[in-house]
Amino acid sequence: MARRGFLAELNRAIQTSAREADRARRRREREGRAIQRTAEQRRKQEAQLRQQAAKASAAERRRLEKEAAAAHLEARLAEVDDLNAELQEVYAEIDGLLAATLSVDDHIDLETLKQEIRHPPFDRPDLERPIPTPAKPEPPEMPALIEPDAPTGLRGLFGKRGHAKRLEEARRQHEADSLEWKETVKRLEAEYEAALEAHDRDEERRLVQLEAERARYAKDCEVREAKIAEENAAVDKLASNLGYGVVEAVEEYVAIVMSNSVYPDHFPVITEFQFDPAHAELRVRAVAPGPAQVPSIKAYKYTKASDEITGSQLSKKACKDRYASAVHQLAIRILHEVFEADRRGIIQSISLEVGTETIHPATGLATYLPFVAVASARETFMKFDLSSVVPLATLDHLGAAVSKNPYELVPIDPTGVRKA
Repeated sequence: MARRGFLAELNRAIQTSAREADRARRRREREGRAIQRTAEQRRKQEAQLRQQAAKASAAERRRLEKEAAAAHLEARLAEVDDLNAELQEVYAEIDGLLAATLSVDDHIDLETLKQEIRHPPFDRPDLERPIPTPAKPEPPEMPALIEPDAPTGLRGLFGKRGHAKRLEEARRQHEADSLEWKETVKRLEAEYEAALEAHDRDEERRLVQLEAERARYAKDCEVREAKIAEENAAVDKLASNLGYGVVEAVEEYVAIVMSNSVYPDHFPVITEFQFDPAHAELRVRAVAPGPAQVPSIKAYKYTKASDEITGSQLSKKACKDRYASAVHQLAIRILHEVFEADRRGIIQSISLEVGTETIHPATGLATYLPFVAVASARETFMKFDLSSVVPLATLDHLGAAVSKNPYELVPIDPTGVRKA
């Protein structure tokens, strides 16, 4: 069987990621609703008890206990509602395997697989900002000579000597202050020069580091661009080869179509296929989950006496009918998706087997059991209105071999199935 190519694997990874994100979102919403209801009821109960228990009379305590029991019952019933809603959603998805694909155009425009180059922003913007230049310090004011006032009057006649002495002291102090001022200015200028030199060194290192980081970023961008260019070139090559009906291109395109097909969580499907160019036929094997993997709960209910939530089982007939219907729908769905996706008409017929893998009771080994073998020509199948068909009737119309009871793992003998 064909091996999935790079583009199919890439598309499958993207689709798988999207599906898992959607599943996680729906699960969180369900859990959030259930938790919110339960928590609200319990908070209501606890608040009432805390506020009134201390002063409650016997009658009030009985009333509070009754309200608490009612709140608990409501929370449990809400939980049952959520479980049943989830169960119905699961069954609706399994029962609608064919309908789910009829509203989707299965053709893949290969141009949509091309990627645009999106570079992240440069991750070292800090290096793009110049280091601030040190501010030049303001020197202190030059000290001024403050001469003592000359004495006047009688003091001027007899105080000249004292005045001269004070004047001399003022001048000596001024000289000392001037010397200290000069030293301070010299020190500040030296410190400023040192700061400028350090700034120049730091700025030089910044520029060197910035250049290196920009070179590294540019290299990363080149790698991203080369990778995207290579992947986009692969898309162009696939489109070109598909136009010529190259086997590998056809199988790659089918793999992309198959990876785009979204199946329910409880009914995952694995497909293998091979293109025969001599007959323009695609041979497909689809592996469905076994019947034991499909839920068999009819509904959930709450039993007040035991405070338990239990599930009642579907009848065996209901389980058999659902599983058989899913297998029949799966076969028609695969035929439809492949033929609809192949607008060029490269695939003129499909030979399909649908089955499951199980453990053989005699050998203990994994064994493939076919449930449906069908072949159809494109021209025949494309005339059908699948919105109105009964899948089993369609298979019978195509001369398919169909298991009488896939739920009980009754296989078919695929030999003798008429070819397309």
